[in-house]
Amino acid sequence: MPKEKLLSALQACDALNISAQTLYAYVSRGLLRTTRHPNDSRKKLYFSSDVDKLLIRQTRGRSRNEIARSTVDFGEPVLQSKISCIRDGEFFYRQVNAVTLSQQASLEDVFELLCEASIKHKVRAKKDIMVSAYDQPLSRFVEALSHYLSSNNGAFGNRRSAYQLLNLMVSNAIAQDKDNLDLAIHERLAKAWSTDSRAADLIRRALVLSADHELNASTYAVRVTASAGASLSACMLTGVSTLSGINHGGLTDLCLQWMRQSTAHNISKVDLSDDKPPPGFGHRLYPNGDPRATEILKHCAPPKAWQRVVKQVANRFTLAQPTLDYGLATLEHQLKLPQGAGFSIFAIARTVGWLAHCFEQRKNGSLIRPRAY
Repeated sequence: MPKEKLLSALQACDALNISAQTLYAYVSRGLLRTTRHPNDSRKKLYFSSDVDKLLIRQTRGRSRNEIARSTVDFGEPVLQSKISCIRDGEFFYRQVNAVTLSQQASLEDVFELLCEASIKHKVRAKKDIMVSAYDQPLSRFVEALSHYLSSNNGAFGNRRSAYQLLNLMVSNAIAQDKDNLDLAIHERLAKAWSTDSRAADLIRRALVLSADHELNASTYAVRVTASAGASLSACMLTGVSTLSGINHGGLTDLCLQWMRQSTAHNISKVDLSDDKPPPGFGHRLYPNGDPRATEILKHCAPPKAWQRVVKQVANRFTLAQPTLDYGLATLEHQLKLPQGAGFSIFAIARTVGWLAHCFEQRKNGSLIRPRAY
């Protein structure tokens, strides 16, 4: 596939007939993607395909259909949020660089930051929490959340119950551990899943990096549910159900399966005949690589056979670098975690972001009700 053309700031401004200030405004609004200049770290390059889209918009104007289409396909922002944002290939939790935060923080710390709560030391995890008997993580999460919803009569929920819902997810990921409730979440997961001495720290990093990511599909679904006045547990059910999709969190399991199949029996050349990258590669918001995956892989290197496949994918597909799904799949594989642990880490961590978005949406107070065209 041909490499996408990159433009300098001057070339982009000339093509669009705009000032540098307007160019930067387009970038901040998510209309233009940037990448670092290979020879000058102070400069940015701009994707010609994004410039072409803006040119079309300038010449044709903006019909209602075009506006609607652009907002649902990695396009223009549709609502304001202070919880997380993606900017220049990096992402932030309340203006704090998430990768930097992952160096030392725990998921409990991120819960306090995103949910604006200071209760983790005041609220103990419940020992009598409902634990599902299902084998698959998704089924356990759904049953436990459904039971919580019905047993609490649809109670609206506050930050105290939000922390209990987070604990509910943890307990159902590891089939309960009543003797370890005083441990941090990453320690509980590591103790239940792995004997590898690296497990606790690697799981901690992955949890922090997975806690939120702007308005992805599950988070937007949660906000819609919250805007309707649903309880926190109902919102979490919405989030988990959406996350399970093969185009979202379900990609983690698909990526792991594909990588294992592609590296089995010492295959020298992977089948890359499809017209799109394999699962776990290529994130449209990170043309230079997903910083979440980069950080996980920095501390948990994949096998050499996996690294060879990554190079083949990069040679075949423009800008198809590993995503968070690949990072979580690597973690599950290298630490020999139980099947589905990568998805469980994703779901537990993202619960924190979902809860934060619930509180922010409640504060906004409006019903999210788009129109069709």
